[in-house]
Amino acid sequence: MNVMNQMKLSFPSVSTNEGFSRAAISAFILPLNPTVAEVADIKTAVSEAVTNAIVHAYPDTVGTVYIDARITDDNRVIIKIRDAGIGIADVKQAMEPLYTTSSDERAGLGFAVMQSFSDKVRVRSAVGKGTTVRLEKIIHSAYDQR
Repeated sequence: MNVMNQMKLSFPSVSTNEGFSRAAISAFILPLNPTVAEVADIKTAVSEAVTNAIVHAYPDTVGTVYIDARITDDNRVIIKIRDAGIGIADVKQAMEPLYTTSSDERAGLGFAVMQSFSDKVRVRSAVGKGTTVRLEKIIHSAYDQR
């Protein structure tokens, strides 16, 4: 699996940048000629990961969210969303549907949504050091063009 293209972004953890991340990742994957559904899946998964970083990683301050995206020669999109925030003490528990540490009206479905719209999701976190969410999605419509 060879990397055919890649990009890196970083931006402040403010809510307006959630939309920016969706637009940027959409533009990045367009050369694969994804279907509307494939674009929507990736945008939704990225949106959830970025929102988690904005809301949970930096609850009392503005930090930085990092996105590293790659397209491989087997039409796989690999996206890492990383923060240097407070981290997650128990990743397994945090990935349970309806679990949330937020005191507002959050549903606790972020990781479940990421899993339903991605082919693979991996989460690594260390308390006080931050979290990295790795999303993978194969763009099947790219195979149809061969």
